[in-house]
Order: sequence, then C-alpha cells, then structure tokens
Amino acid sequence: MQTTFSPAQLADPETAHSEQIIRKCVHCGFCTATCPTYVTLGNELDSPRGRIYLIKEMLENDRPADEKTVTHIDRCLSCLACMTTCPSGVNYMHLVDHARAHIERTYERPLADRMIRRILAMTLPYPERFRASLVMARIGRPFAGLFDAIKPLKPLAAMLKLAPGAVPAKSQVNAAGVRPAEGPRKKRVALLRGCAQSVLDPKINEATVRLLNRLGVEVVVPEGEGCCGALVHHMGQEEPALDFARRNIDVWSRTAEADGLDAIIITASGCGTTIKDYGHMLRLDPAYAEKAARVSALAKDVTEFLSELELPLPVNATDLVVAYHSACSMQHGQKITKAPKVLLAQAGFTVRDVPEGHICCGSAGTYNILQPEIAATLRNRKVKNIESIAPQAIATGNIGCMTQIGSGTGIPILHTIELLDWAFGGEKPASLAAVRPRGEPGLVAAE
Repeated sequence: MQTTFSPAQLADPETAHSEQIIRKCVHCGFCTATCPTYVTLGNELDSPRGRIYLIKEMLENDRPADEKTVTHIDRCLSCLACMTTCPSGVNYMHLVDHARAHIERTYERPLADRMIRRILAMTLPYPERFRASLVMARIGRPFAGLFDAIKPLKPLAAMLKLAPGAVPAKSQVNAAGVRPAEGPRKKRVALLRGCAQSVLDPKINEATVRLLNRLGVEVVVPEGEGCCGALVHHMGQEEPALDFARRNIDVWSRTAEADGLDAIIITASGCGTTIKDYGHMLRLDPAYAEKAARVSALAKDVTEFLSELELPLPVNATDLVVAYHSACSMQHGQKITKAPKVLLAQAGFTVRDVPEGHICCGSAGTYNILQPEIAATLRNRKVKNIESIAPQAIATGNIGCMTQIGSGTGIPILHTIELLDWAFGGEKPASLAAVRPRGEPGLVAAE
C-alpha cells in the first residue's frame, strides 16, 4: 500500500514503524475471512483492511481521531487472527496499538465512556481494588437491567453480569515467596501471579505451582510484581502500560540476578502476548530496551514451558472428552497451537478441536464490557460450536475466555493447567466432581 508520509512525520520512530507496516499491506483481503467483526457485521471498515485505511488516513494527515475512526478501531478485538492469515506479514498488532495511543491523545470520548474506561483502568490491574469492586458488583447486580436499557451505560450492565456470584477467598499462592521443588531442583522460574486472574480464579496459580514443584521446578513469586499492563495498553493508555512493564522488568531482572531464571511462567495468555512484546514496547527507552528484550525472551506460557520438560506417566485416570479452546492471544498472539493439545492428550484426555476455532469468543480483555453486544454475539457463536462436539469439559489458557464462555454454557470450563495437574498427581478439580469418564456410571456432561 502506498503512503505519503512526510520526512518530518517519519522522524518520529512510532510513525516510521507504522508506515512500514502499512506499506506491507497489499489489500488482498485474506484477513476479512477470519476477522470476527467483519464476519459478524459485514462492514469493510470493521475489517483489518478497512481499519488500516482509516489509520493510514488519520496518521498521514496528522489529524486528531474522529468519531468514525474511533468507532471502528474500538470494535477491533485485537484477536490478531488477521496476522495469522496475512500472507504479507503485516504486523497489525503494532499498528492498531499505535492508533489507539493516538486516539487516546487526540480524541475526547463521551463522558460515560471516559468514566467507564477510567473505572476499568483504576480497578482491574489492582487485585485488592478489583476484589472490592466485585463485592460491590454483587450488590449492584439488580440494577443491570436498568443500565442495559440506557445505551451509554450498557458497559456497566455488562460488568455487573460478568461478575461472579461469589468472590474466591484469597490464596497464599499469590503471596511473595519461594515454592521449592520436590526433590532435586531441575529448573527455577518466576510466576506471574497476575491481577484479575489472581482474584477471579486463584486455583489456576495453585495448580501451576503444585505441578511444577512435583516436576522438580522451583517457583518464585517475586515481591513487587503486578499487572503486565495489557489492559491499559489495549485502551491506548501507553504511559501507564509502560510503567507497569518497567516495574515488572525491574522485579524479574533482580530475581534473575539473584539465582538465575529459566523462564517467567505466564498462565494468562493475554498477559503472555504483552510481556513477549515488552522488547518492542520499550525499544526506544535506553534504560530499559536491553532488559525488556531479556524479559521477553524469558517469558513462556505454562504449556510452552511444560512441553520442554520430560513428563512422567499420568498418575490419575482422566478419560474425559475435552474441547480445547485456543485463546486468540495463544494461537494468534503467541503462535502456540500444538503444545496444549499434545499435553492434554499425553495426560490421557480425548481432545477435540472446536469448529471455527480461529474466531474469537468475544472476551478480548475488556471488550466484553466495552462492546457487550458484539461480544455476546461472538460468545453465542463460540458456545454453539463447542457444544456441537459434545465435550465433557472445556480447556483453555486464558481467564478472560473462561469467564466469557462460562457465562454462556453449563459445561465445566477449566484452565489447561488444572487438568494437567490432576492427571499428573493432583486432585480432581471440584468443577468436575459430577463428571465421569465415558462408560462409567454417573453424570456425564453435554451428552
């Protein structure tokens, strides 16, 4: 695609990088077939190709974002399916990130939108605030119907509907400290405890630590680590996102210097995609560029790390049919497609692929709050595809997907690591208590 950026514009490194990305686009349209919003809405401007044109026009003319551009950029899930499909190697992720930062700097959103985004940015990245907000959401749930009837307040209704009925108790696994390996130490890793996930489902980190410890891996939960920055990054709030990144880089760098690190383990694939991009995000910061690149190189999804280990034979019989939902941030963002399914099969599960597995479930960070109607359409499509293969359980690697899909089906949905922990010596997850292997008496889900 031809561009007409001026030399003065290209002196800005971010604009120069975006210009290179835009020039790679050949307008072939392959991306439209896999873009969830284009498939759902049928609008060219809600496809990656259409959004690239909008971004190009906005940046080339060096103008503030307008309502039309913001509308269509906001509808992008950042699922990155377009990058998997694109034959030209267009890095749409970096381009839309730049566009969102430009929108944040130059566009004044309506008051309700500004306030909701501020609430999200001030609560979700901070576990204690988030926990308190969930308690308040339980009290406010009766007002969801009222908010749903007022268009600008629909995101508030979505927040109330997504909040769990009960907030899990705090877990010691998220406290800073060292969890020693059982037997001789084979590896040493740091665990990202995360923000929203650590509150919504601490069982994920508990299962991760148990399994890694049994496999001879020492797990360190460093003091001072926090949100990866993905949430505010995807809302265009670049400086807060970089501040989160710098804090984590400092913490993990000190941890590595103390006694070495073989990996930084990520159990939420959305966080993994962002942390693996720290090297790019901070490439222009002379104090952090090198450290950021080292951290990005150390970051591994937990299934990615496990696939590099020599695993024992399964301990527990796990003959269940499992639908594997590959989160967009896993398959498109990190290009991890085989490892989780291979591990589940190795653990004794019968793994089934989900039809239209490349299409997003609609979670996408805060998308199911900020764009609730499109998100609900995508969730219903995903649930229909999952239920069509009659699984007894659903496995995935991202807490957002678990919350989103779980709100639309009664089939138990678990993090992949919970199933692997059970197979290799842990307890059976409580959500599977009523599910029996096929052929055994008892309730079998989704028959």
